[in-house]
Amino acid sequence: MAKLPDAVEQVLQMHAPFIHAVVNALTDRAQLPDLMQMLAAAEQQGWAGLVRALRLIVDGKRDDSIKLGLDEEDRIVVEAVLRGLTHPESLPALDSKPDASAAAPGLAAMITASASGDGQALAVLANMAEQMVRAGGDMARLGGVMRRLVNGERDFEVLSKGMGAMGRTLLLDILSELGKSAIH
Repeated sequence: MAKLPDAVEQVLQMHAPFIHAVVNALTDRAQLPDLMQMLAAAEQQGWAGLVRALRLIVDGKRDDSIKLGLDEEDRIVVEAVLRGLTHPESLPALDSKPDASAAAPGLAAMITASASGDGQALAVLANMAEQMVRAGGDMARLGGVMRRLVNGERDFEVLSKGMGAMGRTLLLDILSELGKSAIH
């Protein structure tokens, strides 16, 4: 199985443009109106906790209490923003892309662990599925079948109903990885 990138690194890569935009607006306050529009849009997309924390940062708050109630992904983003304000060299690179080839093996491993009764894996997978549903499109459809995959459903035609090419490809890769782990 391919070595998975560190989970924190994956989050940083995925949200690098957003993290940079927040830090840039906080260091150049002329950009604040654009940031506030971006935050309002993020809040509409279901990121209320993250937006609340970032608004506290905009208002000058920097202590750990701003991270209370955040999920792991939101905490990583907030910590990256705070680090970036004092150490701009720590900001994630804008030119790196998340490793899509790691998605299927990583998801399959979490599905397998969840199906085996690993509560922590199930919680992480449920959180990921929720975020996928919020993303819309094929990701929402894929997020919507996670529970069925944990419960043992493997019928590609049933699981891929309504998915486009990207979703079907990722689902097929996940099923292939799940098939490999069932053999060993």
